[in-house]
Amino acid sequence: MNDKFSQCLKEIRVDKNIAQKEIAECLGIYTNAYQLYEYGKRKPSFEIFVKICEYFNVSSDYILGFSDIKERR
Repeated sequence: MNDKFSQCLKEIRVDKNIAQKEIAECLGIYTNAYQLYEYGKRKPSFEIFVKICEYFNVSSDYILGFSDIKERR
């Protein structure tokens, strides 16, 4: 994963006006673990990455910065 992931993750969350704590609870992780994803200090496991894409309804290509198409199909 790259820095684009961290930037995109934060951008999506802020756009949807969702607190980090709320997302972390839905993912079943600690809030500080989620914060580290946004800060680019830690990368999620594949399982958590998939849950993030599902939670935000975005494609993996979009959140990794490989595509401008946001919505999953």
